[in-house]
Amino acid sequence: MAENALQNQNQVNSLSIIDSVDIGTVQNTLSKINQFQMVIQNTLKANHDYGIIPGTSKPTLLKPGAEKIQMMFGVTSEFEVVERVQDYQKGFFAFTVKCFIYKNGLKITEGVGHCNTKEKKYINQDPYTLANTCLKMAKKRSQIDATLTLASLSEIFTQDIEDMQEYIQTEQVETMTAQDAAQIKLTFGKHKGKTLKEIYKAQPDYLEWLLKQDRTDPVIKKGIELMFEAVKQQEQNKHVQQEQTQNEKPKEENKVAEMLEGEEIEINEDELPFD
Repeated sequence: MAENALQNQNQVNSLSIIDSVDIGTVQNTLSKINQFQMVIQNTLKANHDYGIIPGTSKPTLLKPGAEKIQMMFGVTSEFEVVERVQDYQKGFFAFTVKCFIYKNGLKITEGVGHCNTKEKKYINQDPYTLANTCLKMAKKRSQIDATLTLASLSEIFTQDIEDMQEYIQTEQVETMTAQDAAQIKLTFGKHKGKTLKEIYKAQPDYLEWLLKQDRTDPVIKKGIELMFEAVKQQEQNKHVQQEQTQNEKPKEENKVAEMLEGEEIEINEDELPFD
């Protein structure tokens, strides 16, 4: 009897809620949501704002796409780290971040994102260099999670990390620095177990060879490119400093400098930009 009474009461409460709803307003809202979803689909660019994974039913929303959607809504994001694990003895780092979306100071929705150094893509890297990278990843994931709740965008996009496949590499590449790249360890070949920095110091031409190989992992390729770019930028900065120094010297000394002009500037191992 008590159970039947409770069920009847729940039905009455549900009917009361339905009776209080303006059907016309609901239909108008649903129509606007459908229209906005069409605008989003026609505006965002494949392979930049979202990724299409073969064999999946929905495209995966990426960070640039989430940012565009928020701009279209005229909303702002705020972030809060709600969980932080920084174990320097065991080399384990984990972050959970909440993203709050506001419109004119009013909270509209929120999302959660997590990242830690035990994830598959970080296994072959030095965990002590990945704390900031994991924090950025958690922040990005929370932003995408929150954005998907706007206008029911989860109907047309997904954020299933297991579905991301190649785009999981895109995440890593987007936040990678030359310092991050230098800590990547090879898991194959004659330099197996060595970091890219160690290989650069011992045999930089091997890294050049890896860049030319089609089968080289995209993350490793990007890492090598970042390291070479950092060294090139450092050489250019040294040239500029050298020219400035020469311009400040007396004319007699400038004659000697002109004789040395064009000589290659060597970068000592202790001065590498990714140490």
